[in-house]
Amino acid sequence: MTVDVVRESARMGRVVLWEESPRDGAQAKTLMTPGFRVRLARAQGRIFGEDGARHVVFAAGFPAVCKEEFEAVRRVAVEAEGSVSVSAVCRGTLGDVRQALASVRGSSHARIMVIVPASEAMAGVMTHGSAEAAMTAGAALVARAREIDDQVAVDVCLADAARADHALTGEHAARMTAAGAGTVVLADTVGDQLPEETATMFTAVRRDAGEDVVLASHLHNDLGLALANTLQALHAGVRVLSASWLGIAERSGMVATEQLLFLLAYRRDRARALLGDGRDPWWTVPDLTTLPEIARMVAEETGAPLGVTTPIVGDGVGTISTGTPFVHPRLFEPYDPYQLLGIEPRVILTHLASARVITAVALRLGHRLDPDQTRAASAWVKSRAYDRGRAVVDDADFADYLATLAVPAARASR
Repeated sequence: MTVDVVRESARMGRVVLWEESPRDGAQAKTLMTPGFRVRLARAQGRIFGEDGARHVVFAAGFPAVCKEEFEAVRRVAVEAEGSVSVSAVCRGTLGDVRQALASVRGSSHARIMVIVPASEAMAGVMTHGSAEAAMTAGAALVARAREIDDQVAVDVCLADAARADHALTGEHAARMTAAGAGTVVLADTVGDQLPEETATMFTAVRRDAGEDVVLASHLHNDLGLALANTLQALHAGVRVLSASWLGIAERSGMVATEQLLFLLAYRRDRARALLGDGRDPWWTVPDLTTLPEIARMVAEETGAPLGVTTPIVGDGVGTISTGTPFVHPRLFEPYDPYQLLGIEPRVILTHLASARVITAVALRLGHRLDPDQTRAASAWVKSRAYDRGRAVVDDADFADYLATLAVPAARASR
């Protein structure tokens, strides 16, 4: 087999993002077209330049869903080859494994991920047997998949690992790795873990599994803790981290790709502290300026909203509407949105607008106001916002008002 670049990256201390928006994102009632999946895979790979395949596993879909889903995964494997490591996800049956292998076969750095239950409750539902029996069968299935096509890497996702016996999980993670698994993903399938519980799980499983096992995280956001839990996994030594653009995934979603990537890249000192080993997390430093564009692409494709409070890529990033932030914006921001993300600062007119904000927006619209006009405009803006029951006053409405009040700047300068 060719080198497993994901496993190699993780063992070298580099961070790998396991992108789930096309696959787990479907559980959020979204559907990415095949063409968009290709476009997203290529865009995500470009964040890391020539090292996209080393830093991104792109879960392209679940081929067993239907022939259209199989064809979508196949198209990503063919058309996004080399941009990312393309993965097909499947259930723990030989038929599903064969189908998943066929969907990515021939693509460089191709992978499949086999879902195996780890807890007694999940095993009872998925396989009608015990967790130990399910994981034993999972290791045998890994070995069989490697026999069928040793050019495709095989990963295992241990479903409901959060509620499983950690010692048993570690023991079987070692067996699966010995059988040929590239990574073993521990999933908080129900999203119920607290950060300290996540740390305990990964530390315990890693101890019992041994150093040869490469663990990965897949943590849901039902309690709003997916990002905090993922950072705990990272601090426990995990380097392969599942995420999804805009956090779209089953139920309340999972950690958002743009948030996790930004947090690990915007400050080198903080990234090294989070990793805890002093090593650089990247082969190629990611280009953060691409994050807003990709997020908008995903929002448009899926209908997932970009809100004013969405971190990193939301409508509120780089906006100013009040006095002190207008004069000293860096006092109110943890980073420079323009320098890191390429987001131009914008002054937004709201009912909170100070005199400085009023005059700045007026000047942008071509009007220079004197003090009396500024006071009148301020009163109009506040009344307008409350009359309409909406904070933001549109530039067009303000321009119409200014036309009745102020002399255009071009004329006033004569």
